[in-house]
Amino acid sequence: MKNKKIFILLGIMVFAAVVLWAQRRPGLPPSVDRRGVPNWELDNEMPRDVFTFVRIRYSSRYGRRGGGWRTDYPDADLNFSYRLQELTSLKVHPEGKILELTDPELFDYPFIYIVEPGALQFAESEVVALRKYLLNGGFLMVDDFWGGREYENFAREMKRVFPDRDPKELPLEHPIFHCVFDLKEKPQLPSIGQAMRGQDFEWRPEIDDGSEVHYKGIFDDKDRMMVIICHNTDLGDGWEREGENQYYFKTYSEPKAYPMGINIVFYALTH
Repeated sequence: MKNKKIFILLGIMVFAAVVLWAQRRPGLPPSVDRRGVPNWELDNEMPRDVFTFVRIRYSSRYGRRGGGWRTDYPDADLNFSYRLQELTSLKVHPEGKILELTDPELFDYPFIYIVEPGALQFAESEVVALRKYLLNGGFLMVDDFWGGREYENFAREMKRVFPDRDPKELPLEHPIFHCVFDLKEKPQLPSIGQAMRGQDFEWRPEIDDGSEVHYKGIFDDKDRMMVIICHNTDLGDGWEREGENQYYFKTYSEPKAYPMGINIVFYALTH
């Protein structure tokens, strides 16, 4: 009987250790601290019939744990999902999701988000998976990287995905700037720290110094946009930091970050 109790106790300890390990795995929290962002219930009859904001966990020169993939998480994801639910007719998952490109579940979601790709490095399996996802109707939004060096790194990785496809600069007349909110300029957002110092962009000591915002698309053979590249701007900080400073919210989050983000999602889902 004594040995039986010991085995039961050891079993409980092992189970607890496994649970703790799972909770500490990067990007896989058991639940999300909403930090005051309102929650809402999913439709019991169609709980999967919603838009889910999917953030991609990727490797970088700094490793999977220290990479930029989790920048602005979870506040940007939670706030943007809430604003989509609040301001549009979309039904939206309240928490979003984190996936790797090689996860088979990726193909269940039409929209994915990669942040800070300036040091991104795809494994060959991720190159193959991303190419397949995009050519099968998926849409990728890339955000928050600045200057020529960071762009060159991302462009080099995307060349591995699509060797024969080059990004094209999107003119302001493109429907993605007008499909829900009619934007009069291509939105450029500095981080909140830069904005509080009176700067409109993050300067880089390079040929492309970060001062000019770029929105570029990569298209398939039927001219469907598969990727939007938001370069020299930080839409994610506009979502993440909306509640921290009234000036930042009124100047950047409300008129730029949310309208552009909502336009991108609606364009991705309807074209």
